[in-house]
Amino acid sequence: MATEQELSDFLKSVEKRAFKRSVYHVRDDEAALDIVQDSMMKLAEHYGDKSAEELPMLFHRILSNTTLDWFRRNKTRKALFSNFSDFDSDKDDGEFDLLEALAVDNDSQTTQSAEDNFASMANVHDIEEEIQNLPTRQREAFLLRYWEDLDVSETAAAMGCSEGSVKTHCSRAVLALSKALKDKGIQP
Repeated sequence: MATEQELSDFLKSVEKRAFKRSVYHVRDDEAALDIVQDSMMKLAEHYGDKSAEELPMLFHRILSNTTLDWFRRNKTRKALFSNFSDFDSDKDDGEFDLLEALAVDNDSQTTQSAEDNFASMANVHDIEEEIQNLPTRQREAFLLRYWEDLDVSETAAAMGCSEGSVKTHCSRAVLALSKALKDKGIQP
């Protein structure tokens, strides 16, 4: 059984990545924040008695299900209010900036020239844009495998699919990202 401190430490360690993952899926900062908060509450309320080793898998599964629930609710809301476009709030007033979210711990990074800094920001923006353009299942598999650093079996469990599907989705995502970024002149 995870202690209250272990649960708190786990939630602190996963919050920024979970938020970014949710933003990639729903493309709305406020909705992504709600999804992450709901997922954290569900984990604490329903699975706080599980061991600390089980928390990551449970959380990723809860986050995926909460995101799917958001899409279902949003689809229903859009169907109900399709003639009332004023009620639809799909506008983003601000963007989540990965570079601002990452703390700079290395002095060598702070001495980048303005030109290098701008090029880095442009590359990060291009990469984020291409990740958002991936099909939903490919994006989810890619983020779980390479962002959350889950192995194939953990990703399959979190996505509710077979390991073969995870490998296929990841392979297709990597190929699509590689081609899209190469077309933009970004080389690995």
